[in-house]
Amino acid sequence: QVQLVESGGGLVQPGGSLRLSCAASGSVFRVYGVGWYRQAPGKQRELVAALTSGGSTTYADSVKDRVTISRDNAKNTVYLQMNSLEPEDTAVYYCNSWLGSRNYWGQGTQVTVSS
Repeated sequence: QVQLVESGGGLVQPGGSLRLSCAASGSVFRVYGVGWYRQAPGKQRELVAALTSGGSTTYADSVKDRVTISRDNAKNTVYLQMNSLEPEDTAVYYCNSWLGSRNYWGQGTQVTVSS
């Protein structure tokens, strides 16, 4: 079992930056893949970025040049650094962790990009 708790969301102006954090507990976290998803009002949840236990990354085309996913296994924490934020990035951001058929989600953190 893995528990995930996100933090770092908030209100930011267009062009600004945020770093989201996801603290994991409850299992051998380093063997899990991790990812960030987001869900805007009225839209489906979508992948933002993913990072396998082996270090391979995947990014959505809409954020590819603006975000970086990373992890600190010693701290059991996943990060999402987001730069050059746009109003279209406004959403609830969810941390995800997976290993085989096991799939875990955090409760989400709101990111609002507005002037």
